Amino acid sequence: QVQLVESGGGLVQPGESLRLSCAASGDTFDVESMAWYRQAPGKEREPVADLSRDGNTNYADSVKGRFTVSYDNHRDTMYLEMNALKPEDTAVYSCSVRVHPGTEYWGQGTQVTVSS
Repeated sequence: QVQLVESGGGLVQPGESLRLSCAASGDTFDVESMAWYRQAPGKEREPVADLSRDGNTNYADSVKGRFTVSYDNHRDTMYLEMNALKPEDTAVYSCSVRVHPGTEYWGQGTQVTVSS
């Protein structure tokens, strides 16, 4: 199994930055991809950034140019650098790991609140 723990969330003002972390543990040898999702109150969970094993990335249009996803193999941690944050970025951010052959694991999420 794979365990995921998100951290780094908090309260920031519009225009500021946050860096979220998703620490993975357990059997991560067969990880195919990792992703960040977010869910605002009353809204459906939406994908934010996806990182495949070959290094390819995909971003939601709403965060392109502002968010960057990366992975540290030594620490087995995925990061989401969020810049120029907007109030509409307020949500619970969760990380997801897809493991071959098709099992998906989730963390419990970390709250990001952008407010002046």
